[in-house]
Amino acid sequence: MKRWHKLLIAGVCIGMSIILISGCGTSKKDDRRIIRVGHNQATDHPTNIALMEFEEYIESKLGDKYNVEVYPSELLGSQTDMVQLTQTGAIDFCVASNSILETFSENYTLFNMPFLFDTTQAYHAAMDDPKIIEPIFESTKQAGFEAVTWIDAGTRNFYTVSKPIEKPEDLKGLKIRVQQSPTNVQMMELLGGSATPMGFGEVYTALQSKVIDGAENNEMALTSNGHGDVCKYYSYNMHQMIPDILIGNVAFLEELSKEEREIFEEGFELVNRVERKEWVKAVAAAKEKAQNEQGVTFLYPDTKPFQEICMPMHDSMLKQYPDLKPIYEKIQSHNAANPATAE
Repeated sequence: MKRWHKLLIAGVCIGMSIILISGCGTSKKDDRRIIRVGHNQATDHPTNIALMEFEEYIESKLGDKYNVEVYPSELLGSQTDMVQLTQTGAIDFCVASNSILETFSENYTLFNMPFLFDTTQAYHAAMDDPKIIEPIFESTKQAGFEAVTWIDAGTRNFYTVSKPIEKPEDLKGLKIRVQQSPTNVQMMELLGGSATPMGFGEVYTALQSKVIDGAENNEMALTSNGHGDVCKYYSYNMHQMIPDILIGNVAFLEELSKEEREIFEEGFELVNRVERKEWVKAVAAAKEKAQNEQGVTFLYPDTKPFQEICMPMHDSMLKQYPDLKPIYEKIQSHNAANPATAE
């Protein structure tokens, strides 16, 4: 299996080389360093919009030296493939789910905990807190990459083809796609469903062919990725608020001059700011489209039964990773400062 995966990565690299070679032959030589940025979302998604702003900003400041190219929709492979390509320096940046990064650093396990954040305000406040994110973002440097900013991916909820989820018992016997993360598999098992880990690009076909009965993600998956054409029930059980993470190749980042690194840091802040602004608008539009055009019914179950089942995972995680306890406690302080009544 490992040999097959290495061949797959090699194939992606070869494909990228072909793309580059096909660009040769123009009369004017471009000596600029190409910066490749990959992600798995569609071109109209807030992530892509923000990365296009990043491209424009970097080229406006350093366009004589760098040519930024953004590849959406898994053109450079699945998220796992892109993380590995970023490790090796075959590409320079990619957006990865926090759940995938959990397999590279145990520190990311914390953000994958179900019901870690009480409110979206607490979630944003915690993710903007350097004391929380810096120890986690820097924990993969030895693996060849580091996180440079976080991207709002909203609230993760269950959505299904034909059976509404209004209580945990409704998940029994259902095959639900989860992200490729041990924490997500454990959460699904506790809730009574059958966890089916798979890459995001495979989900639509799996839903359509009824290989799986549902999935869990934010509202954008319904519209940008067409899942609402197949799934007709979306339940706000609010089990996770997991950020997506923009990661960069360590070698590339360390080769930047001080002045260049400052410009890139400004670009990373721009990605975060633009994506969060676009996210609010995109979710509202997605929900309206899902209801009115795709015929999706939105449900608002009592979240407490789901939360009570999952809370033992917190204690288990802290026992297994005691070094994460100070960061966990800082998150709890943000929960206390941003209670549910504030929403």
